[in-house]
Amino acid sequence: MTIRKKVWRSAVLLIALLPGLGQAAGALLLVGGGLKDDNAAIYQRFIQLAGGTGQAKIGVITAASIPESQDPDAGTADAANSRANGEYYANLLRTTYGAANAQWIPIDLDNIANSSNPTVVSQINGMTGFFFGGGDQSRLTQVLQTSSRTDTPALAAIRSRYAAGAVLAGTSAGTAIMVDGPMVTGGESYEALRYGPYTTPSGDDLSYDPQGGFGFFNYGLLDTHFSERGRQGRIVRLADYTNVPFAFGVDENTGLLVQNNASLGQVEMEVIGAGGVFVFDLRNSELGSGSTWALYDVLASYLTSGDKYRPQTGQFVIASAKTSLRGREQYSTAMTATGDIFSSPNNSGANGRNKPREFVKVSADLFNSRSTSTLGRTYETNPRYRVDLIKSTQFDSHGYKGTVGGQSLTSYLRLLVDMRLN
Repeated sequence: MTIRKKVWRSAVLLIALLPGLGQAAGALLLVGGGLKDDNAAIYQRFIQLAGGTGQAKIGVITAASIPESQDPDAGTADAANSRANGEYYANLLRTTYGAANAQWIPIDLDNIANSSNPTVVSQINGMTGFFFGGGDQSRLTQVLQTSSRTDTPALAAIRSRYAAGAVLAGTSAGTAIMVDGPMVTGGESYEALRYGPYTTPSGDDLSYDPQGGFGFFNYGLLDTHFSERGRQGRIVRLADYTNVPFAFGVDENTGLLVQNNASLGQVEMEVIGAGGVFVFDLRNSELGSGSTWALYDVLASYLTSGDKYRPQTGQFVIASAKTSLRGREQYSTAMTATGDIFSSPNNSGANGRNKPREFVKVSADLFNSRSTSTLGRTYETNPRYRVDLIKSTQFDSHGYKGTVGGQSLTSYLRLLVDMRLN
C-alpha cells in the first residue's frame, strides 16, 4: 500500500505543543478515573504536594457531577450529586489522609453565580491544593468559564494559586479538563477509526472540544479510563486529525504527576498507582493513501509505577526495580491475534466489557516473547480494523519488567503501531 508522510499542517500548533515549552508552576496530579479510596500512593502524594499532613488545605471541586436539583437520590445514602460527592472527598482527605482542612467549593450548575462570589473566591485563595472530581467536563466549562470561555473569578483564583505553587489534582473529567489543546469529550475507538471526530457529542462517535480545557497541561492530548476502555484508537485518531504530535492516556486508579524537577531544570512526569500511562508520539507517523483512514508508524510507550518521562528532552526513565526483558523473554511466540483489541463495549458481559485492557495485555506479552510482531483486530467487523504491533530495531523498542509495590509490572518503550482496515 502506498503511504504518505504525515505533514503537520499547523506550524504554530506544532511549536506550541512541542514538549517542555511550558514549565509547570505548581504540580498536576492527573488520575485516569476509577480512583479507589484506598489508593494511598496517590492520595498521600497529593497531600504531600499540598503542604503535608496537618498542613494541606484542599478545595474540592465536583462541578462535573450533576447538581442536587437533578439527583433523584439527593439527601439519601445513594446521592451522587456535586454537593454529596464534594463532601465525601473532603471527609476522605481529612480523616483518612490527614489534610488540615478540606472543603467543598460550592460551585456547580445549581450555584453558577458562586463562580463570581467574593466569599467563594476568598475560600479558594486560602487553599494549597485543589481536587477536581469526575463526571462531565462540559459542566466544568459551564460553571468555571464565561460564555466566551474566559476565566470566571473563581477559575482565575485557582490559576493564581497554581502559579504560586498550589497542586491541582483531577480524576476522570477532572483530569480531562486540564488539557490545553483539543479536549476529548466522548466516543469509542472503533467509531473513531471508521468515522473520524466530530465537535458535537453523539452516541459512540469520537467527539472533542476544539477550544480545549483549562490549559494547565500543554504537552499534548489527554485521555482517561484509558486501557480499561480501549481508548488507544480514539486518541490516536484525534491526534492525527488535530495535528497534535503527542498524546497521553491515563489508566484507571493511576496518576500522572507533572511537576518541575529543580535539579534537572525541566518538567518531569511520573506514573503513580495501579495501572499505567501511554505516551503516543506521532511525529514520524504516515497516512495511508486510500479512501479509508489508515495510519502507520505511531510510537507507543507504556509506563507503569515509578517510571518517568521528561517531555523537554523526550527521555524515558524506567523505575530501577524493573529490568530489561531482552534475552529473558518468557515465551517463544507472542499471544495469538486478539479479536477485541480496543475492549469494545459491544463485547459485553455482566460486569461490562469482556476484554478490558486487551491492548496492554497483547502488547506487554509481545515484549515478553521472542516474536517481533503481533496484531489485534476490532470486535466490530463491518468493516473490521486491524492493529499491528511491532518491535522496531530502528526505534529501539524495549520492554521491562519488575515488581513495584507488590505488583508485577511491565513497561515498554517505542512500540511501533499501525492501524488500518482488515
